[in-house]
Amino acid sequence: MITRTGLGLALALLAVAPAPAGAFDGAQTFKKGTLVLSGEGSYGQQFNLEGFHDQSDIKYFNLGLRVSLLPFEPIGPTTPLRGAFEVGLEPLYQHYTDPTSAFWAGLAAVFRYHFLGLGRLVPYVELAGAAGGTDLRVREIDSDFSFLLWGGVGASVFLTDATAVYAGYRYEHNSNGNTDTPNRGWESHAGVVGVSYYFK
Repeated sequence: MITRTGLGLALALLAVAPAPAGAFDGAQTFKKGTLVLSGEGSYGQQFNLEGFHDQSDIKYFNLGLRVSLLPFEPIGPTTPLRGAFEVGLEPLYQHYTDPTSAFWAGLAAVFRYHFLGLGRLVPYVELAGAAGGTDLRVREIDSDFSFLLWGGVGASVFLTDATAVYAGYRYEHNSNGNTDTPNRGWESHAGVVGVSYYFK
């Protein structure tokens, strides 16, 4: 049974509670010409895709800062497949913690497609290619230069119309493209988290 005091307290809380946020308009946030600034970090571990009898068990973390442009208006009908393309450049630093301390540093071209049909929850798919210098010396790769390629999926949650946090998964490949030997290359699974700011 609700007492007068309880009812009064509930009404007082409703009076001072913030108004609910307005509806999220993905077409406005992802408008053509919008600039996107994203800071992100990830952690990854090598896996044995080809079943080699030995591998280096590489572990690493990444730090990146991406500057992107939304070059087109959102495309597609009003369904979960409606989306927007993002094209960006990302200086990336990859630090290896196992089996030895080493690094990779370079520049990545990143392409994302954001799905806009779920309101403030915006799933995405991504592809990226990068080239850079490295001092990693393991049985899979031993060169001063290598390429990173990755594909991934994830989702952003918009805290405001211009600010989102995101998390996702990446499949990453590292290889020197046969510019040096050895070049067995290696693959990894990685988890990524980040924050993006959208500027009109």
